[in-house]
Amino acid sequence: MTLKETKLKGCFILEPKVFQDSRGYFFESFNQNTFNRLIGKNINFIQDNESYSSKGVLRGLHYQRGEYAQAKLVRVIKGKVLDIAVDIRKDSPTFGEHVSLELSEDNKLQLFIPRGFAHGFIVLSDTAIFSYKCDNFYNKESEGGIIYNDKDLNIDWVLSESEYIVSEKDMLLKPLSQTQV
Repeated sequence: MTLKETKLKGCFILEPKVFQDSRGYFFESFNQNTFNRLIGKNINFIQDNESYSSKGVLRGLHYQRGEYAQAKLVRVIKGKVLDIAVDIRKDSPTFGEHVSLELSEDNKLQLFIPRGFAHGFIVLSDTAIFSYKCDNFYNKESEGGIIYNDKDLNIDWVLSESEYIVSEKDMLLKPLSQTQV
């Protein structure tokens, strides 16, 4: 597995070593020891989540506050998404900046998103199965979010806005400048 740090400190792209032959492929999607050694931290994932979505579904931008903040390791099992991580660490030199990365069943890339980030994705293929590991349990009282079309963040979601499918809850989110992080 290879590791590349993004422009946002602590946010990493992981590329597994894939073994392919006429039968198909094999790769190790996660190894706790290798992962911790590569990122230089001891992260203990305690929950795995999976979502199935259709093209245009936009989920996010979500985060957990305080003691319930979550680090995530995300990947796509089937399909293709544009994944977004936004640095919301107030003391960070890259506060308010984001990275975007296409994750797909073909490229098998993973994105590690540390605590202190908001996260979201949009489905680019007809359907997608999205998987993520979390290092903390979800707590409803600690959830927060940022509206997907925050003008200051200026995220290019790739698809035209007429194709977006956004939940009512996510449509009510505020811009980062009006959000308690």
